[in-house]
Amino acid sequence: MIALGFEYGVDGPKVIVAGVDGSETSLRAGAYAWGLARRSGARLIAVHVASVSSLSALTPGGAAAMRETADDVAADLRRNLEEAAGRAGVRYEFVTEPGDPYTVLARVADESRADAVVVGASAQAGHRLIGSVAVRLVRTGRWPVTVVP
Repeated sequence: MIALGFEYGVDGPKVIVAGVDGSETSLRAGAYAWGLARRSGARLIAVHVASVSSLSALTPGGAAAMRETADDVAADLRRNLEEAAGRAGVRYEFVTEPGDPYTVLARVADESRADAVVVGASAQAGHRLIGSVAVRLVRTGRWPVTVVP
């Protein structure tokens, strides 16, 4: 019989990417990722993707209103991260970009060589048919993905 010498506290993710969009499930995912990063000493990259739908661009002032709302959500998220960082020594980075959530999260995870990706479960009914961001990330199969309900 071979004895395995496991070391506590040295295994686990070193870079965690968390998708946060301000929804209830994404905030829970962010909190889960924060705790995971704190416990494992990992670097957390919180990613906020401002997706402006093509329909909003067709209405007068629609795109500008969507962009303003996304900026407000991003500012709120950044403020919450800064407050939490003051209480717990978590190394974090906040990334906000426009685009498709799956594409941006996958790119950030690849570029940062993420060991884990954490996202919230989708509450939209249509995602059962076409696939949510979480399902698309899992199917990609390049990182362990945790989907938080």
